[in-house]
Amino acid sequence: MTHTNDLAAATKKPARPRHHRHHWRRDLVELAALFTAVAVADSVANMIVHGPEGPVLLIVSAVALAATAGFHTWWARRHSHAPPPPPSAADTGASATDLADDELRETSLWRMRTTVKDEPGSLAALCTVLAGLRVDILTLQTHPLGDGTVDELLLRAPAALQARDLSREIAGVGARDTWLERADAHDLVDAPTRVLGLATRTALDAAELPLALRQLLGRCTIHSLPATTLTGRPTGQDAPVEGVLEGTVMRLRDPSGGAITVDRPYLPFTPTEFARARALVELDARLGPRLPRSQDVLTLPEGNAITIRRAGPDDVEAALAMHERCSERTLNLRYHGPVGDADRYLNHLLSPRYGRTLAVQTASGRLVALGHLLWDGDETEVALIVEDDWQRRGIGAELLSRLVALAVEAHCGSVYAVTQASNTGMVAAMRGLGLPLDYQVEEGTLVVTARLSPQPAPVGAQVPPLPYGQRTTATGQHRSGRS
Repeated sequence: MTHTNDLAAATKKPARPRHHRHHWRRDLVELAALFTAVAVADSVANMIVHGPEGPVLLIVSAVALAATAGFHTWWARRHSHAPPPPPSAADTGASATDLADDELRETSLWRMRTTVKDEPGSLAALCTVLAGLRVDILTLQTHPLGDGTVDELLLRAPAALQARDLSREIAGVGARDTWLERADAHDLVDAPTRVLGLATRTALDAAELPLALRQLLGRCTIHSLPATTLTGRPTGQDAPVEGVLEGTVMRLRDPSGGAITVDRPYLPFTPTEFARARALVELDARLGPRLPRSQDVLTLPEGNAITIRRAGPDDVEAALAMHERCSERTLNLRYHGPVGDADRYLNHLLSPRYGRTLAVQTASGRLVALGHLLWDGDETEVALIVEDDWQRRGIGAELLSRLVALAVEAHCGSVYAVTQASNTGMVAAMRGLGLPLDYQVEEGTLVVTARLSPQPAPVGAQVPPLPYGQRTTATGQHRSGRS
């Protein structure tokens, strides 16, 4: 009943302001009062005139009467047209100082996750502390646990509020394991909408599954581990159909074989997150292999038309045929190992589970170039191979720019290319991006890293450094970690 009355009061039309108008009856009354006052004054004057100072008293009385009449007329006109008074603080529910502070205050967005006791009043106590700090709760998700509840909140806080101060205040009401991270406008989307959007992207492109998992779970490391090696031997990497959750690590069965391992050392996964990730992987498994069918037709400077499109497992035979037409030097520059092993990498490279691949076709349908964007844990690798007869025509630069655009779309912070110093074409293509580049020599190879955007780290949590030991690239060759 209270909400109904409030709604009725809110929808009621505001009363029109009453305007006081001058009327001839009021003027007649005022004129009659004035003549009465004059008559009374005349009677008094007749009595005064016969006194010793009659004329002086008569003049003073006339002046006083005229001044009184003038003041009355000015007062009546001023207050009949006075504007309505401004709303008071009681009407608006806030003082003028509070309103001014709200208009001038700078704010920032935070994502916060904290664990509270699973008992009545715990969330209310947390909200009370946030209200005392003038922090606005924009969204709230709860993740029930056995010994408490994980609350995930999107906050709008004063810009001057420090993360350590916020953590200290909410710790005073029993909150623990608090984790804070800067947010932006993209985080204003509610959780169901975000999950539906990720499911849509996964349904359109099988290569989106690792990226969708990363956006669903936040900062984490995702590895797709194949069930067999390049030589066909079992790797033992497998997971139960229902998956495994172990604190900060979850293992999910890869629909294409093997396992998907998700690692987030600084923040344990909740059963709710595990269920969402498993549902996304199950969707990918039910839809089967799929790739976008869009393609672009470009004309090279010499007039030849080429087609750039996404490549997948169906292009393995065409890629093998291109390998046969490539020189030994071209294959060696691309795969950094024995030329005979190059063919073994194609099934891995063309699988959408490990990244995205762009193919270049001629007008006759012959495959003449491949460009790979490969997910390497927290990093992203780019690799190119162009058939000898089609080199130095701008195909490599075009592929590289498109791969970098895909990396930006996937919110990658950087991309790196592993090549040799003698591969002037690849080095020139990386320089042509116009991005900040870092160069390092590792085990006789050149690693060129292009920085795309900074990756903010969580605030208020200990994030371990990335595991830079021996790491396996998509080509199967080992490279030492960069400092």
